[in-house]
Amino acid sequence: MATINQNYQKLAGSYLFVEIARRVAAYKEAHPEADIIRLGIGDVTQPLPQVSIEAMHKAVDEMAKAETFRGYGPEQGYDFLIEAIRKHNYLDRGIDIASDEIFVSDGSKSDTGNIQEIFGTDNTIAITDPVYPVYLDTNVMAGRTGEKQENGYYKGVTYLPSTAENCFSPALPDGHVDIIYLCCPNNPTGTTLSKAALTQWVDYAKKEDAVILFDAAYAAYISEPDVPRSIYEIEGAKDVAIEFRSFSKTAGFTGTRCGYTVIPKTVTGKAADGSRVKFRDLWNRRHTTKFNGTAYIVQRGAAAIYTEEGQKQVHELVSYYMENARIIREGLKAAGITAYGGVNAPYIWLKTPNHMPSWDFFDLLLTKVNIVGTPGVGFGPCGEGYFRLTSFGDRENTLRAVDRIKNQLKF
Repeated sequence: MATINQNYQKLAGSYLFVEIARRVAAYKEAHPEADIIRLGIGDVTQPLPQVSIEAMHKAVDEMAKAETFRGYGPEQGYDFLIEAIRKHNYLDRGIDIASDEIFVSDGSKSDTGNIQEIFGTDNTIAITDPVYPVYLDTNVMAGRTGEKQENGYYKGVTYLPSTAENCFSPALPDGHVDIIYLCCPNNPTGTTLSKAALTQWVDYAKKEDAVILFDAAYAAYISEPDVPRSIYEIEGAKDVAIEFRSFSKTAGFTGTRCGYTVIPKTVTGKAADGSRVKFRDLWNRRHTTKFNGTAYIVQRGAAAIYTEEGQKQVHELVSYYMENARIIREGLKAAGITAYGGVNAPYIWLKTPNHMPSWDFFDLLLTKVNIVGTPGVGFGPCGEGYFRLTSFGDRENTLRAVDRIKNQLKF
C-alpha cells in the first residue's frame, strides 16, 4: 500500500489564499449582487509592458518557422536573458555576479519553495513572523519542523518577531540557526531593512556559517536610497546569501511566469565527510533534473524590459501601483486606521481597529463594504491584529475601496 508523506498532516487544512477564495466564493454565492473589490492576493491588474508583448509576438512568429523554431532550451535560461539580468541588476550596480550563477525559472514562489531541497533535513531554520507562507510550509512538508502547537508556532522553528514595536526589523536569533529567510521589501508588512540592518544579518551568517535566503521579489518598488536593491550590496553577502528575484510584480508577469535565482559559487555547505560543497552546483543539478527551462517566448518578453524603452514602461507600471499604495495608505490614515508600508513596497499593513482579530476584520470588510484583503494571522502568529491590503488593483477600484472604508466603516 502506498503511504503518504506524513509531514503534510502537520499543515493547516488549506493554503491561506485558498481559504480566502473559499470564503469569498461562499459570500458571493449568497449575495450575487455584491460588488466585490479584491485587494487581497498580490496579483497584478495592468497589462504587460508593450515591449514585452511585442517581443513575445515576434518570438511566436519565430516558432512558426523551422529555421527559427526552438525546442528544449538551456535549463538555466537563455544567454540573452541571463546577460540582461546580470548587467542591469548586478554589474551596473557594482556587483560582480557570473553568468553561471543565475538560474531563470517560472517564478520566485517556486524557487523559494524548492530551494530547501538542496539542504539537509537536519538544518535549523529561522523565519520572520509574520512571513510569506511558502517559506514555512515547504519546510514543514520536508520534515524540517516539529508539530504545530496551540499557539500557532511549529516546534523546531526559530521565529523572529517583526512588529511595530521593533519597527518591523527583527532581532538576530539568540543562538545558532543554519538557514535564515529574509524578504525585503517585505511581504506582508510592506516594510524594509536598512543597509545597516542587512549588514548585521550578513555578519551573523558569516559568524554562524549560516545561509541567508533573500527574497528580493519587490526590489523594483524601492524608492528610498538607504534600502539595498540586492543583498549583494552588503560586503561579504556573496559568501552567505542566495537571492531570489521575480518578473511577476516588476513587469506584470504573474500569469506569464518568470523569475530567477542567484547563487554565487562562494556560498557553500558542509558534506557528511566534512568537505565544502557549492550550493550553486547542487541547485544546478536539481534544476536540470526537475525543470526543462522557462519557455523561450516568455524569456524574450522578460528580456525586453531591460531595453531603454522597457525600463521606462516598467517604471510607469511600478509608479501606477505605488500611487495606488499612497491612496490606500492616506485613505486609511484619514479613516483613523494605523498603517505601515506602501512606500517601498506595494503592500499596506494595517493595524486592525479596536484590537479586532484579523479574520473578524476580514469578515467585516467583506460583508459591510465588499472589500477583500488578507488576514494578518495567515502570515504567522505575530500577524494577529494586523491586515494586508495590496495596491495591485486598478485605480478606479482602489479609489472606490478607500471611499468605502472612509465613509461606510465607523470605528
